Amino acid sequence: MGKSPSRIKFLNLSKTKFKKQQKASERALEEIASTKDQSANTKSRLFVVWGVLIAAGLGLTVNLYQLQIVNGPKLTQKARNQQMVNLRPFMPRRPVIDRTNNVLAIDRPVYTVYAHPKLFGKSQEDVAKQLAPILDKEAGDLEKIFQSKKSGIVLSSALPEELADRISSLHLDGLELIQKYSRLYPQQDLVADVVGYVNVDRRGQAGVEYSQEKLLERSGQTVRMSRAGNGALMPDHAPEGFLHFDDLRLQLTIDSRLQRSARLALKQQMKKFGAKRGAVIVMDAWDGSLLALVSQPTYNPNEYSKADIALFKNWTVADLYEPGSTFKPLNVAIALENGVIKPDDTFNDPGSIQVADRIIRNAENKRYGRINIAQVLQHSSNIGMVQIIQRLQPSVYYNWLERLGLGQGIQTDLPFEVVSQLKSQEEFSASPIEAATTSFGQGFSLTALQLVQMHGALANGGKLVTPHIVRGLIDTKGHMHYSPNLPAPRQIFSTATTQKVVEMMETVVSQGTGKASQIPGYRIAGKTGTAQVASRAGGYLSNAKITSFVGILPVQSPRYVVLALVDEPKGENAFGSTVAAPIAKAVMEALIPIEQIPPSTPVNSAPASP
Repeated sequence: MGKSPSRIKFLNLSKTKFKKQQKASERALEEIASTKDQSANTKSRLFVVWGVLIAAGLGLTVNLYQLQIVNGPKLTQKARNQQMVNLRPFMPRRPVIDRTNNVLAIDRPVYTVYAHPKLFGKSQEDVAKQLAPILDKEAGDLEKIFQSKKSGIVLSSALPEELADRISSLHLDGLELIQKYSRLYPQQDLVADVVGYVNVDRRGQAGVEYSQEKLLERSGQTVRMSRAGNGALMPDHAPEGFLHFDDLRLQLTIDSRLQRSARLALKQQMKKFGAKRGAVIVMDAWDGSLLALVSQPTYNPNEYSKADIALFKNWTVADLYEPGSTFKPLNVAIALENGVIKPDDTFNDPGSIQVADRIIRNAENKRYGRINIAQVLQHSSNIGMVQIIQRLQPSVYYNWLERLGLGQGIQTDLPFEVVSQLKSQEEFSASPIEAATTSFGQGFSLTALQLVQMHGALANGGKLVTPHIVRGLIDTKGHMHYSPNLPAPRQIFSTATTQKVVEMMETVVSQGTGKASQIPGYRIAGKTGTAQVASRAGGYLSNAKITSFVGILPVQSPRYVVLALVDEPKGENAFGSTVAAPIAKAVMEALIPIEQIPPSTPVNSAPASP
């Protein structure tokens, strides 16, 4: 039986639906499978992501451990070094003043002036014209300088602050001013022998600038300060008072007024006699303080680079010489102290005397006949002095020379001191000629300052004091904060002995070779000296001599010692009496009003000549 068309159509529709459903089911299965695959992929991705995160976390943890624990202290210190800076602020060197508070040395701000022509806002000609009068240069010369380089031209290395202010007020582009500090010596060459100078590194090279370096340098403490993000210092974090420094000044015993008078008198005599060099020393014998110490020629410490380096050492402490007749009063004191002579003893001076194989003569072969001890000093008799010292045993005499300090230093606070020279006791005692030549100041050598120290013992009652130039550190209110510890004075002679010797020395001024040092109304003791100059090759230079005068005043109350020394004066009339004594007189005339020394009636204590 055949199928009807409607049945066939129904079957076809059913097959079609079935196929559609089958396809739908297949798609659904495919979607389900796809979903399952996506789910699996998502889980895998999650696992990967979590794995990465965990690994990263572990890495960070390890890195943090390394940074915080292992390298923490090192990194902390590095950070602090970047955030903090060690700063040692500039501390000006302490000023130097004299005993009346006159400034002798002080730090001052100066400027280095740089020119950068490539940055000029005006023509080089205009800039040169404006700078020329300030820099004390020709405008044309400045223009040539500007044309030599485009930048970094040094126009001045130490321009004073007032001139730097004038340049700043011009408001010129292309100029740079860098501040620094420079040492200024307002008195120029007046006290160069004492104060000295500092070099470009601000280190003392001579005088008290060198010997008192520790007192002159302020102790600047290094501090740590915070730095801002841009590198600028943060003052809010600065330690309290770190920029504060004391107002202490180094005060010297020198009196600038007396120093000036001494230098003027010395220069005049040196010029008059064409001398090689000279010196003046004034000491207060009561305590050893030096009121004046002049050496000529000298230099300007503000321009030390132009000076002869030999001038940087003060020859009154750095050079030895034979004192000659200025040592005779000390020999008289030794003889009196040992009781081998009495003040009224007399000696015969025939003009020459033989000692061993030598003939000793007086200067200019003079003979004085029968003379007393005061007259031995008045006439500066070599023959009389030899006879006086011959009364002493050589070993006793030598011991006294050592007690006076020969062969030793004097421990002064001035630099470059040399030790005096005295032959060994064996050599000294081997021949009587040694004691004989020493009696009139030859055969040994000392410094000028040591001779002043020895005469100080005659002025102060027999004590060796230490010559010194430093009084101490004083503040602006006059309070002393530090004073040097000086060796205790050492008693050498009795007061009775020194009084007798000073009275004998007074006759040298009133009646003898020291008349040129007389000052009306004042009692002055003194002794002239005209000594030969020893040769380095041995013996003495034939045409060279060193003239000197040492004075003590006032005789009624001895206190001040004045030494004038002139090396190698020229002329037939060049002696201690003609060259050095007038210098000492001028210095004492300046000293009297400064120290307010009252006048006294002159006394002639010399016995009448036989």
